[in-house]
Amino acid sequence: MNAYTNQYQHNQVATASPEQIMLMLYDGAIRFIRRAINANKENDMVEKLQGISKCLAIITEFSNTLDHEIGGKIAEDLDALYHFMMRELNSARKDTTGVHLENVEKILVDLRDTWGQAVDINKRDQASAEQKASGQNSVPGNNQYKSLTTAG
Repeated sequence: MNAYTNQYQHNQVATASPEQIMLMLYDGAIRFIRRAINANKENDMVEKLQGISKCLAIITEFSNTLDHEIGGKIAEDLDALYHFMMRELNSARKDTTGVHLENVEKILVDLRDTWGQAVDINKRDQASAEQKASGQNSVPGNNQYKSLTTAG
């Protein structure tokens, strides 16, 4: 990578919200697991193990940062999924079928999609709450309609 790419990536992370960083990490884990899957198909053990190692590091970080007090049952369920994926990745190191890697890929893609939807819903809810707090109505042109009906 060149200096411009490094600077761009640094700025992207430095200005991202925690939710965006989480999605970037999921994207990275998916990219690394797919790299490991492709390397496994090509019998490139070095690339496969590097992909597994990087994916494992991200999943481990997800598990370590769960807040079980606030998250309750959801955090407990996520922790179980993360630990399952860690076991699958460890099994994939010796396995050449790719089944363990594909299991992890599917879970990561599903989790990433779910978190992406949750982030979008949260953004919409926050925007709606901000509109209500500022006195704006979410119906376009509604304020104009009110002024016309009271004037006439």
